[in-house]
Amino acid sequence: MRTIEATTELKRVMGAYFQGIKKPVAWCTSVGPAELLRAFGFEVYFPENHGALLGATRTAGDYIPAAVKEGYSGDICSYLTSDIGAHLSGETPLKKHYGLKEVPRPDLIVYNTNQCREVQDWFSFFAKEYDVPVFGITPPRHVDEVTPAHVADVVAQFKELVPVCEKISGTRFDIDRFRETLRLSREATDLWKEALATAINSPAPMLFFDATIHMGPIVVLRGTQEAKDYYALLLKEPEGMVAKGEGAIPREACRIYWDGMPIWGKLRSLSDLFAKNQAAVVASTYCNSWVFDAFDERDPFASSALAYTEIFINRSEKAKTAILGRMVKDYKIDGVIFHDAKTCHNNSNARFGMPQRLKKEAGVETLILEGDLCDLRFYSEGQSHTKIEAFIEQLT
Repeated sequence: MRTIEATTELKRVMGAYFQGIKKPVAWCTSVGPAELLRAFGFEVYFPENHGALLGATRTAGDYIPAAVKEGYSGDICSYLTSDIGAHLSGETPLKKHYGLKEVPRPDLIVYNTNQCREVQDWFSFFAKEYDVPVFGITPPRHVDEVTPAHVADVVAQFKELVPVCEKISGTRFDIDRFRETLRLSREATDLWKEALATAINSPAPMLFFDATIHMGPIVVLRGTQEAKDYYALLLKEPEGMVAKGEGAIPREACRIYWDGMPIWGKLRSLSDLFAKNQAAVVASTYCNSWVFDAFDERDPFASSALAYTEIFINRSEKAKTAILGRMVKDYKIDGVIFHDAKTCHNNSNARFGMPQRLKKEAGVETLILEGDLCDLRFYSEGQSHTKIEAFIEQLT
């Protein structure tokens, strides 16, 4: 597998982000209104990013039992249980990786249930722990299409957040500052979308496993010049490879789409497995979740409300199937792997007949892979590798 040269800059950008977090600090869900928070001068911290780091460093299993002892079921989101467990244990991988003594202490906590119910209980736990205000945004869920009424509902909730932010930050709301952060987010997300779309080409220059690593800034630095600059740099590399006819895997025996969460603790072994079998995992639902086409600084409240409500995870089965069908066509997909993450029900799409519908409607083969985002007790490496290799053989 080819190493992306921008990885060096990625490490610098992520290090600068964590080491540069200063007061006031707002915690936010990963697909929450980060741009609005940044308009008040908040540094924004994302507990889900911390959960992913716990998974990627394979330390989540050390902390989940502490959360279970506190009364949180081992069957609920392992981001939640590992993050709360790490807090209760007084530990964080941020110490080793970025020199932080602890996670940044919040002045305000904001969540959006557009992705799942668990964030409400997760973030409310920390609001009590740190004795700080918590504000929840609860949009309509599982919609076919996002209507003007849906948008108006979320806009009203965003506007209710404004006086809370003013009081805690000590900064008056400035619509022009909100427009600026949204403009920067849109420009960064456009660059990220272009980078992902280079994988439409065969051979694909950047694969799913690369994207899970390089998506860091579009999650934690949306609304900043740093994110825009990083993706402008990153984009040059896959575009250059496409121009030369080069790919991450020189010869693609088949092209695969990954639906659902990454298995964070097994990214390297899975990447090596697919490469060994000349199978290119060229696109994913997860990495495309941070593409927000609706952002428009001319109407920042309505456009951000639309963007954060129309995300894939918040759509109906009908809408999701149609979206996947388009991705299969655009990326010339031979097979779709549905990761059935045992503690992430909202982001596992194999439980209501979607693989069968997609096969019928898009004519693509599918595989259901059992596992989890962080809790590796739900993942059998030997069985999974056998299933994947048999699937690749079926496709080729």
